[in-house]
Amino acid sequence: MPKAAPARKTRPAARAPAASGVAGARIRERRRECGLSLQDLAGRTGLTSSFLSLIERDINSPSLESLRRIAEALEVPLFYFTDSNGDNPVVRHDHRIQITFPPGHLTCELLVPDLRHRLEMFIARAHPSAGNIARAPQHDSEECIYVMQGSLRVRLHETDYVLQEGDSIYFHGSSLQEICAQGKRQATFISVITPPVL
Repeated sequence: MPKAAPARKTRPAARAPAASGVAGARIRERRRECGLSLQDLAGRTGLTSSFLSLIERDINSPSLESLRRIAEALEVPLFYFTDSNGDNPVVRHDHRIQITFPPGHLTCELLVPDLRHRLEMFIARAHPSAGNIARAPQHDSEECIYVMQGSLRVRLHETDYVLQEGDSIYFHGSSLQEICAQGKRQATFISVITPPVL
């Protein structure tokens, strides 16, 4: 769901949030599951096959933008390439997998051990300067957002809904057009999505 808007790509040094070797191995595994060659994946992402090969061999780390392109091409959520919690069903508050989108106005922390299942749950913190953080899913999804702090505007089709602390909203991903933090404060919210999209 959340995405980095073009206006926020001001910190090109941002790297993908994966432990060493994790992203590369999972990209290679998923690419092979899809029956794609490096050249096929390069054609889908606009990245070179040599660059993708370096990522898969853990010689180069992809930027968040490159990882987003790869995730979309392989039809998996961005968090798919991060380290998992193994077989442990518990996610400790100080061990959450986290992605901070450049230049730092949007942070998402995964609240489930991994995205190998049908449910995604994360806590997001968005500053009003982040702008529209909605991302249309490739496949239809069911989503629910619960606002913990601040104010959030959600646009479904052509209708705006302003959510305050304690409010929640349910919708299909295909109807989502915008999610924006309102006012001057950071908005903190929990998002539950099936199937995973981020």
